[in-house]
Amino acid sequence: MRKTAMFYAIFAVLSLALACVASADPDTIKLSEKEGVGKFFTDSKGMTLYIFKKDSPGMSACAGPCVEKWPLYSHEAVAVPEGVNAGDFGTITREDGKLQSTYKGWPLYYFKGDKAPGDVLGQGLGNVWFVVNP
Repeated sequence: MRKTAMFYAIFAVLSLALACVASADPDTIKLSEKEGVGKFFTDSKGMTLYIFKKDSPGMSACAGPCVEKWPLYSHEAVAVPEGVNAGDFGTITREDGKLQSTYKGWPLYYFKGDKAPGDVLGQGLGNVWFVVNP
């Protein structure tokens, strides 16, 4: 009986440790370029990252229906391409309690209208949404 309890305790600790390691895997930020837009950041799948002009460093102004159209980019760690400062990326805890990645303090988003890697359909929308230029 005691061995069984010890087995389950060890199993639980190892499972928790593996889960923490898996969640700490960094997403890879990529640098893309498109005529008319210039260079911009994408995630590891090539999906474009955006900033919202109404945000401020460390604070997101996008909530509720806004987040449905502009989903959060959220990774605790990112790997960056050569020439990009990894220290420029961080995270904030939003008012809704969710974690959101940032670039130079600015919260990062996807655009729901972008369907394929490299799409930049959110660029300039409402004159408040812009691709993230390095």
